[in-house]
Amino acid sequence: MGCFMRVWWCLLLVLVLLVTCSIGEDPYRFYTWNVSYGDIYPLGVKQQGILINGQFPGPQIESVTNDNLIINIYNSLDEPFLMSWNGVQQRRNSWQDGVYGTNCPIPPGGNFTYVLQVKDQIGSYFYFPSLAFHKAAGGYGGFKINSRSVIPVPFDPPAGDFTVLAGDWYKRNHTDLRAILDGGSDLPFPDGLIINGRGSNGYTFTVDQGKTYRFRISNVGIATSINFRIEGHKMLLVEVEGIHTLQNTYDSLDIHLGQSMSVLVTADQPPQDYFIVVTSRFTSQVLNATSIFHYSNSAGSVAGPPTIGLTTQIDWSLEQARSLRRNLTASGPRPNPQGSYHYGLINTTRTIRIQNSAPIINGKQRYAVNSVSFIPADTPLKLADYFKISGVFSLGSIPDNPTGGGGYLQTSVLAADFRGYVEVVFENPEDNVQSWHIDGHNFFVVGMDGGEWSAASRLNYNLRDTISRCTVQVYPKSWSAVYIPLDNVGMWNVRSENWARQYLGQQFYLRVYSPANSWRDEYPIPSNALLCGRAIGHSHS
Repeated sequence: MGCFMRVWWCLLLVLVLLVTCSIGEDPYRFYTWNVSYGDIYPLGVKQQGILINGQFPGPQIESVTNDNLIINIYNSLDEPFLMSWNGVQQRRNSWQDGVYGTNCPIPPGGNFTYVLQVKDQIGSYFYFPSLAFHKAAGGYGGFKINSRSVIPVPFDPPAGDFTVLAGDWYKRNHTDLRAILDGGSDLPFPDGLIINGRGSNGYTFTVDQGKTYRFRISNVGIATSINFRIEGHKMLLVEVEGIHTLQNTYDSLDIHLGQSMSVLVTADQPPQDYFIVVTSRFTSQVLNATSIFHYSNSAGSVAGPPTIGLTTQIDWSLEQARSLRRNLTASGPRPNPQGSYHYGLINTTRTIRIQNSAPIINGKQRYAVNSVSFIPADTPLKLADYFKISGVFSLGSIPDNPTGGGGYLQTSVLAADFRGYVEVVFENPEDNVQSWHIDGHNFFVVGMDGGEWSAASRLNYNLRDTISRCTVQVYPKSWSAVYIPLDNVGMWNVRSENWARQYLGQQFYLRVYSPANSWRDEYPIPSNALLCGRAIGHSHS
């Protein structure tokens, strides 16, 4: 009997431990950031930059799928500030998105604690300041979400993991650039490109011969697409914005504004130094920046000037974009294969056509979506919606299709239903590349081509193995079509990643609505939510 009781208690103890582990909370990671101005010299000229804990770029966020991130931000600037998280979906929680449509700014001298969970995500992203053209002053950093140890990854662990934050840069302070836009003009051409906050040859990546390294590359610029390459080395693409890709090999990759991707690079060449080259794309004036790919046993420095990369070959870029495919057998953040979600077999519930334009309104340069040029309200839209404050915005204030009419100013919000499955067609009648981002969601890039989109364009959609991502390019006088599962309740920013266009109106908000009013669909307003505008005086409860 005593033996039986001991076995019974052992079994009970195991059961309790299993239950406890199964309901245990996901890990927490804590960050405290002080956001301040400081002198920086990205292009060799002293200018005022935005630093995080004295750093530019800011500290890297290291996380694992489902981690809870507690990020306390102190605003030591002389103007309001918000931080946003490019590609982090904020599941059920647009309260943490960090854009003015959802959050009141952190006042000068104040602080706010973001509480994020990187729920069911992996991949390479970045964070950035979203308000007042601060992005042109820096304040950005890398955001990495690793797979949980129990989830297989479709490549061997690399010997090292590098973050590359590359993009265009202006020598003028963000306040001067903002004044140009406020005055009704467009920005001049950027002054250069930078890599991890530094100009050419200001940054070195050290590798050991024979080993393989992961490079997580993001275009954090505000004006131009870029091309990335490592001279003498092939790049194996393995991930695009949280999706494991078919592992195709590339000599160079186009990365458009706001986009992120990962490549594996093997140090398999003679041991010396090689240029990492970033080149502006689709620009009449070509900008270049270089870093050094340095072998630890290097026998010599880089030889000669770097070769100039691709500049205006749109057809080449389009074909490369179409070659990005989903690895159907690899696991994503969950153990089920990425191909188990058959996005091409689901009937769409609605088609929305989005067309950009560049109208002059009241004598000033503006940018618009379906003729509507967005203007911020006096109260964040999410708060106005939650507190039922009338007069801040109206649903349906932007049409589902291009109107062909003249541009006008409006706080534009598009209504959508939770669990809808929507076809969105981005149409670009202009002569420059567009880059579109949707907060809170990933979408399947089912097609892109030149000319005008029509219903017949659907015949050539990739309905089997396209990638899903959160930022898509649209080539000049072309279109890109995406399928988007509206599986995340909230108020979500849809914007141009060209920051002047975003600032001057090429954005709107997508209100994904569930009538259930349930925690299952959306978290309640945070107890620490800042209140401003017409939300002042309302209760969080």
